[in-house]
Order: sequence, then C-alpha cells, then structure tokens
Amino acid sequence: MKAKNKIVSLRTLKTKLATARKQGQKIVFTNGCFDILHAGHVSVLEFSRSKGDILVVGLNSDESVRRLKGPTRPVNTQADRALVLAALESVSYVCIFKEDTPYHLIKAVRPDVLVKGGDYKPQEIVGREFAGKVVRFALLKGRSTTGIIKKVSSKK
Repeated sequence: MKAKNKIVSLRTLKTKLATARKQGQKIVFTNGCFDILHAGHVSVLEFSRSKGDILVVGLNSDESVRRLKGPTRPVNTQADRALVLAALESVSYVCIFKEDTPYHLIKAVRPDVLVKGGDYKPQEIVGREFAGKVVRFALLKGRSTTGIIKKVSSKK
C-alpha cells in the first residue's frame, strides 16, 4: 500500500478497524508529534506493532504541536510528518488529531493495546480506560527531537 493511502480520517479509520476486528485482528494505538523522526521513534513504533496486527498512530496536528512545544515547532508540517510515518512498514494507519491529547481518538478507536513511553506514569496515560491493555515502552536514552534541535542549533 502506498504511504499516502495509510493517512486516513477518523471516519475512514473506524470503517477499516471494524473490518479488521471482524477478521480477528488485534488493534494497537500509539501517538505523538513525531516532528523529526529518530531512532527512538522507530523503536517505539516497531515495539508497538509487535503487540498486535494493526498499528494506528495518532499524530498531533501542527496547531496541537505549537500549543504543546512552542511557537518554533513543529519543524516539519503535519502532512510531511504523516507521510514519513506512513512510509514505515510498522505503521498501518496515521490519523491526525487537533486536540492536545488523543483522548477522543483513543475513545473512537478503542484499541486492544495502547502503547506509551515509559516516561508516563500509568495513571497519566490519556485514554487508558478505552484500551484493553496499556503497555509502557522504555525510551531510548538520549534520543529526542528536542535534543536533536538543540544539537543542530548549537552548531550554527
């Protein structure tokens, strides 16, 4: 499947997931800004996919990233971030959300497994009540978009 066809609206996603569930497939969900893709992102996406058959990635919109990370972010547009994510083999679907958290998206998806980074305490994980199971992923030390931006900025 072409990467652009993996970027879907919530309505389309719900239809595709209903079909997948009828076929007995396990749905996994994770989310993030994925502004500058790095090894930590690839690791969490591959880990997430290993927990089920279909991996849905909730992607923060540009407006959402600006509210969360500040006026200089995102570095890459939501269209570019979505396309790069969708091109990864581990990612089944990308769905962009405009809110600061993916609460409504997770509520609509109702994943079998919800994956978040180990930097979140279990009680802090948004949407956990809509998932069959919550799994935390140990982050790769020293890998972050903020760190990459700082490193590049310091070399100017």
